[in-house]
Amino acid sequence: MSFLNKLFNKEKKSERKLTQVNQLLVGDIIVLTDSFALPETLRGQQFQVKSINSYEFEHSVQTEWQLLGTNNLELFLSLDVEDTTELKFSIKIAHEDVESLFDLDKFSEIFEEPGQAFLDKQADTDLTSDWSSEQYQQTTFAKVGYFHRKDHRSENLSAYQGKGSGEQFEQYVLYNKDQSKGIDIEVWDDGDTEVCLTLFRPLTDIVDMYPAS
Repeated sequence: MSFLNKLFNKEKKSERKLTQVNQLLVGDIIVLTDSFALPETLRGQQFQVKSINSYEFEHSVQTEWQLLGTNNLELFLSLDVEDTTELKFSIKIAHEDVESLFDLDKFSEIFEEPGQAFLDKQADTDLTSDWSSEQYQQTTFAKVGYFHRKDHRSENLSAYQGKGSGEQFEQYVLYNKDQSKGIDIEVWDDGDTEVCLTLFRPLTDIVDMYPAS
């Protein structure tokens, strides 16, 4: 009987406990607050980690959790670590959304030196209404990075440059006045361009986390 008790206690101790966002693994679930400060598509929703990727820059590596919601929304989560740590939520938007949001001639200035574009929003779509801001100022121009379909916390990444160094891209970033919202743009070697709207929120917006069963 004591053997069974020891085995049971060992199994209990081995159960994963999630207390911090950076502990999330594939299959884990997060639950978001129902605060009206969040976009309606995020409010009170549950999201499951579908994959974990790594963004490698010259002096840093960032973890990206790809999430899928019970509402079928694809969401990307990372941690923005400055003076304080915030959640960074991102959604990819289509070319048609970019056309609706911004004047394309102004938008093209993002990719021109010296990289100081200033954007005014002209109209929203159903997807972008809670995610966009009225104005944005560019802060980052053609920053080189490498995208890895690996979790750098448990898998070794290759050297910053060289064979197998991940998929290279250039990053362009804009923020609104209080830096609560932003635009991330990635231009890949093949010319493909991805545009994401970003939202910065306190860690407390995740009200619960459940390890994969």
